[in-house]
Amino acid sequence: MFENKILLITGGTGSFGNAVLRRFLDSDIAEIRIFSRDEKKQDDMRKKYNNPKLKFYIGDVRDVGSVRTAVRGADYVFHAAALKQVPSCEFYPLQAVNTNVLGTENVLEEAIALGVERVICLSTDKAVYPINAMGISKAMMEKVVVAKSRQSSETTICVTRYGNVMASRGSVIPLFVDQIRAGKTLTVTDPAMTRFMMTLDDAVDLVLYAFEHGLPGDIFVQKSPAVTIEVLAQALTDLLSVPDHEVRVIGTRHGEKLFEALLSREEMVAAQDLGDYYRVPPDLRDLNYDKFFEQGEIQISESVDYNSHNTNQLDVDGMKMLLMKLRFMRAITRGEDVQAEE
Repeated sequence: MFENKILLITGGTGSFGNAVLRRFLDSDIAEIRIFSRDEKKQDDMRKKYNNPKLKFYIGDVRDVGSVRTAVRGADYVFHAAALKQVPSCEFYPLQAVNTNVLGTENVLEEAIALGVERVICLSTDKAVYPINAMGISKAMMEKVVVAKSRQSSETTICVTRYGNVMASRGSVIPLFVDQIRAGKTLTVTDPAMTRFMMTLDDAVDLVLYAFEHGLPGDIFVQKSPAVTIEVLAQALTDLLSVPDHEVRVIGTRHGEKLFEALLSREEMVAAQDLGDYYRVPPDLRDLNYDKFFEQGEIQISESVDYNSHNTNQLDVDGMKMLLMKLRFMRAITRGEDVQAEE
């Protein structure tokens, strides 16, 4: 499907972009474009991979001109550029809107205008029942995607939504590891807090599944296990051979929830179970509501959302097995000094 095609990754210098490069650079893809604001990270990637298939575009999704330059000629787009740090978005909510909502509008408008075949937009579990600025902006991003998908017959636009990508930039796992290795107290917000867990490879698999099977406006979710922060901390201290390491509870940060949801109960009514994934088709009714019968209200009242409290819960051994799938954790347990997954 990617043979002799050009793929653009917005925000491509992040964890997801690096994971895609590992998957595709040695394939028969013609070109991978990395679009981001950070020239230093681009230069680091250029030196690290040293591959003629890799092209770099400096710009910002907020700047439609730079988006147009990067999109022109691309066959496919993976839209990963985002502001995703919950506390900083709480203090600068309009910055989250500018990047996550208006930036997505720019990417989709140019993709449609320039004839891109498929666009996959990356979202988050925080977009479901959002209580923080980052989640609200991502929920609005999803609404933009669905609205744009109605307007385009040539460009297929889909969403992938997932929870905590373990050991990616912004994940709590590298922070915990740094605290343990430095002999500092391990700080947890709430031991009972649960989060979905998935690897970077899982995140890439989800995007590729959506890419291959998605219809316009679809939202795809991977079924994922979850873990309490207490169990995660215990699993990490066990793997680093300090099971009695001191743990201190510091309370929740700005905008944090006790648990996250990947699908709302309203979405669960319409969701299609595809085995390892859920697919949520868009509501394709127009504004002439009198043409339609109101259906599903009883189902919605009886439905339950898909959240990190009611999914499969990992115990300490299960969490350790999942952690050891990460290149980051395997290197850490060998005593190597490594950065978060790239």
